[in-house]
Amino acid sequence: MDQRDEQEFAEYFVARREAVRRTAFLLCGDWHRADDLAQTAFVALHRRWRKVRDKQALDAYVRRTVVRAVIDESRRPWRRERFVDEVPETPSGDGEIGDSVATREALVAGLRRVPPRQRAVLVLRFLEGLDVAAAAEALGCSEGTVKSQTSRGLEALREALGDSIEDLRPAS
Repeated sequence: MDQRDEQEFAEYFVARREAVRRTAFLLCGDWHRADDLAQTAFVALHRRWRKVRDKQALDAYVRRTVVRAVIDESRRPWRRERFVDEVPETPSGDGEIGDSVATREALVAGLRRVPPRQRAVLVLRFLEGLDVAAAAEALGCSEGTVKSQTSRGLEALREALGDSIEDLRPAS
């Protein structure tokens, strides 16, 4: 790459790295893995930087790369969760944690229990604010698939959260 391309990439990286890292965290639930996934996405973008024609589509490309990396990583045998008979104790808070922090923690914990593809759809639709068409494009699937994965993902999230967050209950 020439100096101008390197400068453009550096500017894009600085502007978007935290947003990509947050998206990766919401998809995987671990800041260390989120750093790795964001790095994977930016390395892939850097390799193809000169071939990118539409600079407006960079966010979609990086987002799609992160989602695919999360799904690919979840398929690797050494990344699968292992179930144990006894759950370790969780540290108790000292009562000063606000409701919003507790709600966020419950939501992130619930997202960890949702299957990766459904989690990707939920993060893209509700946390990244993409509509059905944009989420389908980011995931490389049909809009119908996004709708069905959204429905299944919300149901799985409701089940995982139990009564933790009442706002996710369907309107009756």
